[in-house]
Amino acid sequence: MTKSLFPGFDGLMTLSRREGVDVRPTLLRVLTDLYVQTRVHSEDEQRQFVELATRLIDQVDDATRAAVKARLAVYPQTPVPILQKLGLVAAQEGRRVPLAREIAAPPPAPSPVRAPTEAEQRMASNMAMQPTDAAEIHDMFFHADASQRALILHNLEQTPLKAAPRIPTVRAKRAIQILEMAAIAGDVENFTYELGDSLILPSRVAAQIVDDPGGEALAVAARALDMPSPNFQRILLFFKPEIGNSVNNVYRLSRLYDRLGERSALVMLAAWRGSTLAVTRAKYQSSLHDGERQRARAGGSQTRPGVQPGSSPTVRTGTGGSSDH
Repeated sequence: MTKSLFPGFDGLMTLSRREGVDVRPTLLRVLTDLYVQTRVHSEDEQRQFVELATRLIDQVDDATRAAVKARLAVYPQTPVPILQKLGLVAAQEGRRVPLAREIAAPPPAPSPVRAPTEAEQRMASNMAMQPTDAAEIHDMFFHADASQRALILHNLEQTPLKAAPRIPTVRAKRAIQILEMAAIAGDVENFTYELGDSLILPSRVAAQIVDDPGGEALAVAARALDMPSPNFQRILLFFKPEIGNSVNNVYRLSRLYDRLGERSALVMLAAWRGSTLAVTRAKYQSSLHDGERQRARAGGSQTRPGVQPGSSPTVRTGTGGSSDH
């Protein structure tokens, strides 16, 4: 079970300790979710789950351990060693220990918000992104490689271009839940629809973000929704197996995501939205230009009359060609 989903599991653990990107809480949650989805497991699957989960339980934070404990406490096929490890059964008895209610963590203190200076407000109002600029940023990002994309996002943090407004908190939280469920189910269609709907993007751009093989575009979209890092990592592991099965790619995108600022993501979101307007304008102008050429061609093909207005025609009589006076 776990080998097919996480062939680079040991590599991820080693890289996590060495490089400082702690993916162990996400891996334990994912392993647990996969295990409880099936009622019956083979001996090999049980052995692998016990081996991997036992290693992770001692290395994750209390919140992750509590969440996993709650899931496995109600699952009837949880292996006894895991129950003992989590304190769900006594060491000498086979009875489950009743769980106490989980203590809610206090809400984090809001970070102080610095009011923008007058110069910053004036610059933001004067530097609204034009459709041509948006299209250029959009194309530059999607044609760049991984290192170039990281540099682009870093530069967007300092750009005076106006960012898109934040997605409302209630809408963003709902989108994160739907996106994660769609990712676990492998539902590309609903994932793409929800991403476009929550970020107010056309289906063409939403599909481009989802289909992007590098994963940086998906990281930007997730940051624009203020998605917590563990949720983004789970989406990578489920929805992007070509990324989740690579130790280097998981580490690279996790590090990029943790360093990615909200402003960079919202400026890129504004570019994605504006690029559509640029494409629409280009098509509209092209059709106007074609219409003007067709009208000019039609006007030029008309024959002029032989007699100009205001002139008197010559009247010829007889055979000698003389005119009557």
